Amino acid sequence: MDRLDGADLEVGPAVLPPSLRVWLGLSAALATLVVVVLGVLYAGHGKPGTVDRWIIPPTADSVRAPWRQVALALDFLGEPVGAAMLVVAAVTGCLLLRCTRAAVFVVAGVGITVVTATLLKSLVGRTIHGDDNLSYPSGHTAFLTALALVVALLATGRLGLGRTAGTLLVLAAALVAGAAMGWAQVALGAHYPTDVLGGWCTALAVTPATAWLVDRMADRTSDRPADRMADAGRREHR
Repeated sequence: MDRLDGADLEVGPAVLPPSLRVWLGLSAALATLVVVVLGVLYAGHGKPGTVDRWIIPPTADSVRAPWRQVALALDFLGEPVGAAMLVVAAVTGCLLLRCTRAAVFVVAGVGITVVTATLLKSLVGRTIHGDDNLSYPSGHTAFLTALALVVALLATGRLGLGRTAGTLLVLAAALVAGAAMGWAQVALGAHYPTDVLGGWCTALAVTPATAWLVDRMADRTSDRPADRMADAGRREHR
């Protein structure tokens, strides 16, 4: 049996399935528009808007046991320790499958989304519970939605799903993750409902773009003559 080492890791297939590129591009454009519009509407605000009040009193902290424990558990997944655990688990799974491109996408997709949400918070300046608590967009919602999108895109490519099945899987993953974390954030009084929508749309806008970028960089790297010779040598050795 041949020894497995770092050279045996495979770059892997595209993380942005070609069949989904058009749909995800359109949804990313629409999501970007929503993020910008909401950011302009609520820039510098410290109170709930009309839509927020219509959905739920966002600072009421309205959940009670046992649902409060569920909300707190979901909230933990968006905190640094919980988020790190999820990312490490996803990266470990990719490496066990010997797909370095997927592992890079997990880190880049989630990381760039969270950084974007953080920068937008400072830019928009919307607050909740005081001037020190920036709220738009929801970083927790952006994180979990981005991670769900990453996993769904990787599953779509690995399973070879077509346009319809792949679209349904990606859409369902984004909706479930965003709705779950969004509910927790609003129920705990940590965010306004429009903050949650902004975080969800941030992930929808950033994650597909990151997937495209990872694919471009990986394809360029694999096209280098030295890499092609190394790949040929590994195949001959095997």
